[in-house]
Amino acid sequence: MFNYTTIDEAKIEFVEIAPVSDLPNGERLFVEIEGKPLVIFNIAGQFFSIGDVCSHDDGPVGEGDIEGFNITCPRHGAEFDIRTGKVTQMPAVVDIPAYPVKVVDGMIQVGVPR
Repeated sequence: MFNYTTIDEAKIEFVEIAPVSDLPNGERLFVEIEGKPLVIFNIAGQFFSIGDVCSHDDGPVGEGDIEGFNITCPRHGAEFDIRTGKVTQMPAVVDIPAYPVKVVDGMIQVGVPR
């Protein structure tokens, strides 16, 4: 999978999701953009977004436990870094998408490829 956080911003369209107040510290928000399920996280006031699909078996990863910046897939225990989508523990061996997140005028925006 591709890490969209490293793409030139000119190739990304930012989609407004919700007010920052809708995503308190330590919480996550599930959204769908252009038919793709995503999860947005607020960790200590920093916002991150990944695709809500485990690359191991296509199951949802967003409900998993978070430790630091790692999320554990609730189905088979694969772990991913929510900042980059990189696999940090098997059984997954393929990264998942990570999307850039920014806050503009109090609104959370997620960048998706044009």
